Amino acid sequence: MLHIALVEDDQRLAQLISQFLRQNQFKVTVIDRGDQAIEFILGQKPDLVILDINLPYLDGFTICRSIRNVFASPILFLTAKDSDFDHVSGLEMGADDYIIKPIEPHVLLARIHNALRRGQPKIESQSNNHKLQFGKLSIEKHSRIVTYDGQDIELTSHEFELLWLLASHAGEVQSRDYIHKQMIGREYDGLDRSVDVRVSRLRKKLFDDINKPYRFVTVWGKGYVFSATAWD
Repeated sequence: MLHIALVEDDQRLAQLISQFLRQNQFKVTVIDRGDQAIEFILGQKPDLVILDINLPYLDGFTICRSIRNVFASPILFLTAKDSDFDHVSGLEMGADDYIIKPIEPHVLLARIHNALRRGQPKIESQSNNHKLQFGKLSIEKHSRIVTYDGQDIELTSHEFELLWLLASHAGEVQSRDYIHKQMIGREYDGLDRSVDVRVSRLRKKLFDDINKPYRFVTVWGKGYVFSATAWD
């Protein structure tokens, strides 16, 4: 039985969500204080975390930022904060989804299933190669190790999947629609910024020029292309 940590201080909402998820065969632990969440999540390692932002003692953004580099399972923000700034901030911290309250229980369940599916490695190269090498950049599929110029590059599981998807099709434009379907698990609605945020994070971590990218190139109106010749 998969274990979900629900970090939510609204007792009525937490009870409704946890009851619904238990009816759908999840184990649920409710945590109603932000300062207790980090120790529980890192100690118990649940399969997925649902995280409110406005929490007593420690906010959800701080929790996400504190655990993301050492906690590989999906993190979903479930919050009433609906500004674009908060949405982008949550994704940039490494959250897998950003969900606005209120939400229908069955829609929340679908988003949870999508996040859990995305947490499993699934992107395959078009070839049988399990290692990609571009100049000083090395990408090892099975070990999920990325190095550049001998330096280990720390990536989240979803950042690695996006890198492998783009790099295994080096020189080919990958549409935002296709990337979104592969990474997010649903059709692109024209508004979701998840793909753009994750490409931006890859640019930062892999030393691309943020103002004039030349490694992860934006092809306006089409998508993104990984440059095979920009890694010497």
